[in-house]
Amino acid sequence: MPESPYTVSDVMTQTVIAVGRDASFKEIVGLIDQWKVSALPVLVGEGRVIGVVSEADLLPKEEFRDGGEEDAERTEREKAAALTAGELMSTPAVTVHADASVAEAARIMARRHVKRLPVVDSVGILQGVVSRSDLLKVFLRDDEEIAEEVRHSVLGQLPITSPLTVSVADGVVTLGGVLPDRTLVPIVARAVRAVEGVVDIRLDLTQR
Repeated sequence: MPESPYTVSDVMTQTVIAVGRDASFKEIVGLIDQWKVSALPVLVGEGRVIGVVSEADLLPKEEFRDGGEEDAERTEREKAAALTAGELMSTPAVTVHADASVAEAARIMARRHVKRLPVVDSVGILQGVVSRSDLLKVFLRDDEEIAEEVRHSVLGQLPITSPLTVSVADGVVTLGGVLPDRTLVPIVARAVRAVEGVVDIRLDLTQR
């Protein structure tokens, strides 16, 4: 895997299960169950994403099966009566570009309360899908791989004359040694935390 920053293209799933806007309710439920996914992109034309059908879009059908729609919001009533992907989908789709950083994708998911993001190109054509579990792959990096990146790509770019020691255990980075200036401490800490796969940082630094 590449050095930081990781992009969505590094972790996304390229084989995507999607549906057209005319896909039936039952077909959608069947695909979600078969492929164990929580949502399906809805495509038109050459693969342009126009929406997403999620489990949340499907649930009103069961929620109001025994009545009670009059107490629901208009959107929920419409979802309960919907029969096709075009009627069920949430649109416009919340998407991300392949060259976006993993951190940016995580922020979009958190802010928009979604579990999966279709990955699209500049004109909205589907390239893949990135899920929460995909974003967590960065924490599978080998400890020594993380340590090497910290030594060369982080500490090697900072104004530090005395080399610092770097050790990593279960993604937790420990830095030891002498810093010429205490004002460098937050700079070093911030730079190390930005390395993909770092779980936490421990500083055992002294000032010259």
